[in-house]
Formats: sequence, C-alpha cells, structure tokens
Amino acid sequence: MLKPVLLTFMGIVTLGTLAYFSNLFIGSASAQVRSSEAGFAEEFGRYVENVAFGIGEKLDFEIGYGFINAGYATMEVKELIEYEGRPCYRVVSTATSNKFFSSFYKVEDEVISIIDALGIFSWYFEKNLREGNYRSDRSYSFNQQDHLVYYNEDTIEVARYVQDALSILYFTRTQQLQPGESIYVDNFTDGKNYPLEVRVLRRETIKVKAGKFDCIVVEPLLQTAGIFKHEGKLTVWLTDDRLKLPVLMKSKVLVGSISAELTGYTLGEIVEFEQ
Repeated sequence: MLKPVLLTFMGIVTLGTLAYFSNLFIGSASAQVRSSEAGFAEEFGRYVENVAFGIGEKLDFEIGYGFINAGYATMEVKELIEYEGRPCYRVVSTATSNKFFSSFYKVEDEVISIIDALGIFSWYFEKNLREGNYRSDRSYSFNQQDHLVYYNEDTIEVARYVQDALSILYFTRTQQLQPGESIYVDNFTDGKNYPLEVRVLRRETIKVKAGKFDCIVVEPLLQTAGIFKHEGKLTVWLTDDRLKLPVLMKSKVLVGSISAELTGYTLGEIVEFEQ
C-alpha cells in the first residue's frame, strides 16, 4: 500500500491564523531584484504578485495511510536562479519511506520544478523515482514563448503560462481564494495537457502536528482524467493568510484515506522585483 501512498503525495502538488504567523513575519528580510532589461515581465504578458513563498521556504510532511505512518516528504524553495534569461525559483520536493516500510519497499522520489519568479509558470520539470526495484528518470522543458513543451522526442503544444505538477501548487498559493469560487489552471504532466479547476470550498480551523491553523479548503478537479484521478477526491487545507501554506492534504481511496500532514516549516525570504 506504500507505493500509492507516496505517489499520491507527489501528485498532490496542486494545493493558522494571521495572528499566529505575525511573530514569524517580524525580522524576515525581503530581497529586491531589479530587471536589467526594460519590459522584463511584460515579455510574457503577465506579472503575478507573490507574497506567499520565497527563497529558503521548507515544508516538512508526514505521509500516512489511515493511522499508519508510511514515510516523509519535503517541499523546498532551494534558490533563485537565472533560467532562460529570467529569474526563477528552483523548487525540490522529495518523498521517502520510513525505516519500517523501507525494509520491504524502499521509496526515494525527487521532483524538481523551475518556476518563473515573475509570472509563476513552469520552465522545466524533472522527476526521479526510486521505488522498490522500479527506476524512472523523466524530464521535460517548456518553451513559454511559443507555447510548446519538449517531451521525450515529441514537441507538444501547451496553453499559455502552463504549469507542471509541482508549480501548480505554488501558483495557487499566490491567488485570492474565496469560498464558492474557483480558479482555473492549465497543467502539463507526463505527456498530456490537463485543464484543472481548483474549487474553493470553505474556511475551517484544523490542528496538525505543526500547529493549529485557520485554513481555506480547496479541491482540485480535472476536466479530463489525469494526475488527480483517484478512487475518491483530493482535499487540501491552505492557511487562510498571505502564505497559504499547505498544512494538510487528504485523498480518499477505495479503502481508507491517504494524507500528508505538515509537521514543521521554515518561512522563505520574499523577493520583490522592481520593473
């Protein structure tokens, strides 16, 4: 059962109170980056204000199947780099089995996304899976100028500002989320385009191992079958503040449920871009 548990977390890349976080904001630095070219953001027609995540943010999760701990996962904004002549975040997510499960089914998965820091869309995606005897290394790059993705030997048309399976969660965190409303995002994963609706369900206060948080609850819904196609539904709890930290993710399956629960976090350095 461990494999679907950990793979569900890797597929979840979708998607506290303000008072709780207020002390954490004090003393947090903000870097400023000035574009060396006029019209830097306008090249792609949009600039997405990001006060949700920044350099050095690290989120730690415990992955469970029902009441059983199966492993651990992290999501980390490693660094700000230059890619395709633009400032980008390099984001890395990992999922590993714990000692008990590793004794009969070891999992060490890593996913990397390079996300445009101005427009919050994907430039590059890499997935390296190590699950039992299974090995898979896959990567693809996006040509955002011409709306193409280079996948294996194929060149595939994609939507403007398309997201990968990891960047989509970070984009969602930058958006205004109100119960009863939805946001719509185009996603490309493993050779296919997946239009995605992120439905905002309600506000709710929950307690996880990382603390007690006021949350906004969202549910990603595919318009076609794909990465979020489970025998059940996926629900994500994001903090109802500017950070929109994912504190809990649950997917109901045929028997029981799979969850990723936030156990600890380090806030990142928010970057301000001057145009």
